[in-house]
Amino acid sequence: MSKLLEAAIKKVRELPESDQDEAAEMLLSVASRRSGLVHLDDETRAAVKEGQEQARRGEFASDEDMAAFFKRHGMKPHKA
Repeated sequence: MSKLLEAAIKKVRELPESDQDEAAEMLLSVASRRSGLVHLDDETRAAVKEGQEQARRGEFASDEDMAAFFKRHGMKPHKA
Protein backbone atom coordinates (compact mmCIF):
# COMPACT_ATOMS: atom_id res chain seq x y z
CA MET A 1 0.00 0.00 0.00
CA SER A 2 1.34 3.44 -0.88
CA LYS A 3 2.14 5.95 1.85
CA LEU A 4 -0.45 8.35 0.44
CA LEU A 5 -3.18 5.71 0.62
CA GLU A 6 -2.13 4.79 4.17
CA ALA A 7 -2.33 8.47 5.20
CA ALA A 8 -5.73 8.86 3.56
CA ILE A 9 -7.13 5.78 5.30
CA LYS A 10 -5.81 7.03 8.63
CA LYS A 11 -7.66 10.33 8.12
CA VAL A 12 -10.85 8.62 6.95
CA ARG A 13 -10.89 6.45 10.09
CA GLU A 14 -11.34 9.65 12.10
CA LEU A 15 -14.49 10.65 10.19
CA PRO A 16 -18.09 9.83 11.12
CA GLU A 17 -19.33 6.48 9.79
CA SER A 18 -21.44 8.05 7.03
CA ASP A 19 -18.38 9.89 5.69
CA GLN A 20 -16.34 6.69 5.94
CA ASP A 21 -18.98 4.93 3.84
CA GLU A 22 -18.82 7.70 1.24
CA ALA A 23 -15.03 7.39 1.07
CA ALA A 24 -15.33 3.60 0.76
CA GLU A 25 -17.77 3.98 -2.12
CA MET A 26 -15.29 6.24 -3.92
CA LEU A 27 -12.44 3.78 -3.40
CA LEU A 28 -14.57 0.89 -4.61
CA SER A 29 -15.53 2.92 -7.67
CA VAL A 30 -11.87 3.53 -8.51
CA ALA A 31 -11.01 -0.13 -7.91
CA SER A 32 -13.90 -1.33 -10.07
CA ARG A 33 -12.51 0.48 -13.11
CA ARG A 34 -10.14 -2.44 -13.54
CA SER A 35 -12.86 -5.06 -13.28
CA GLY A 36 -15.38 -3.74 -15.77
CA LEU A 37 -18.96 -2.76 -15.08
CA VAL A 38 -20.04 -1.09 -11.86
CA HIS A 39 -23.13 -2.66 -10.32
CA LEU A 40 -25.48 -0.13 -8.74
CA ASP A 41 -27.77 -0.88 -5.84
CA ASP A 42 -31.46 -0.06 -6.18
CA GLU A 43 -31.17 3.22 -4.24
CA THR A 44 -28.30 4.49 -6.40
CA ARG A 45 -30.02 3.36 -9.60
CA ALA A 46 -33.18 5.29 -8.56
CA ALA A 47 -31.11 8.40 -7.77
CA VAL A 48 -29.41 8.26 -11.16
CA LYS A 49 -32.76 7.82 -12.90
CA GLU A 50 -34.23 10.79 -11.01
CA GLY A 51 -31.22 12.92 -11.97
CA GLN A 52 -31.66 11.99 -15.62
CA GLU A 53 -35.35 12.89 -15.45
CA GLN A 54 -34.53 16.25 -13.83
CA ALA A 55 -32.02 16.97 -16.60
CA ARG A 56 -34.59 16.14 -19.29
CA ARG A 57 -36.96 18.62 -17.63
CA GLY A 58 -34.20 21.25 -17.59
CA GLU A 59 -33.97 21.29 -13.81
CA PHE A 60 -30.39 22.13 -12.91
CA ALA A 61 -28.74 23.55 -9.80
CA SER A 62 -28.32 27.32 -9.93
CA ASP A 63 -24.89 28.94 -9.94
CA GLU A 64 -25.64 30.15 -6.41
CA ASP A 65 -26.49 26.63 -5.24
CA MET A 66 -23.29 25.29 -6.77
CA ALA A 67 -21.19 28.06 -5.20
CA ALA A 68 -22.71 27.21 -1.80
CA PHE A 69 -22.00 23.50 -2.38
CA PHE A 70 -18.35 24.16 -3.20
CA LYS A 71 -17.95 26.48 -0.21
CA ARG A 72 -19.64 23.99 2.15
CA HIS A 73 -17.27 21.23 1.04
CA GLY A 74 -14.14 23.40 1.00
CA MET A 75 -13.72 23.02 -2.75
CA LYS A 76 -12.87 25.48 -5.47
CA PRO A 77 -15.26 25.53 -8.42
CA HIS A 78 -13.90 24.38 -11.77
CA LYS A 79 -13.37 27.23 -14.24
CA ALA A 80 -14.62 26.40 -17.73
